Amino acid sequence: QVQLVESGGGLVQAGGSLRLSCAASGSIFRINTMGWYRQAPGKQRELVATMTNDGRTNYADSVKGRFTISRDNPKNMVYLQMNSLKPEDTAVYYCWCTTVNGRAYWGQGTQVTVSS
Repeated sequence: QVQLVESGGGLVQAGGSLRLSCAASGSIFRINTMGWYRQAPGKQRELVATMTNDGRTNYADSVKGRFTISRDNPKNMVYLQMNSLKPEDTAVYYCWCTTVNGRAYWGQGTQVTVSS
C-alpha cells in the first residue's frame, strides 16, 4: 500500500504561480512513476504531468512550458510548479503513482482555483 498526501493548492489570480507538493508513504520502495492529474467540474480526469524513477517526464500539451514536475526521491516527494496559470487550469489536482507490480494509487486531491 502507498499513501499520497497533497498540499499547496489555493486561489490565485491569472498569471500567478502555485507549487503543489505530494508526500508518499507506505510501500514507497515499490513506486515507479509519480505524477499529477486534474479534474475540472463536469470534465474527465486528465493527465497533467508524470515523471519516472529515472527522470523521464511527460506533460499534457496544455501545460507544456508553464508547469514543471520534479521529484525528491530520498524524501519521497513529487512537486508540480505551476506558472502563468490560466482560469482553465482550475481543477482538483490529484497526486498519482504506480508501483512496480502495476498498482495505481491516488491522493485525496487539492483544489486549485485561478481567477480571471
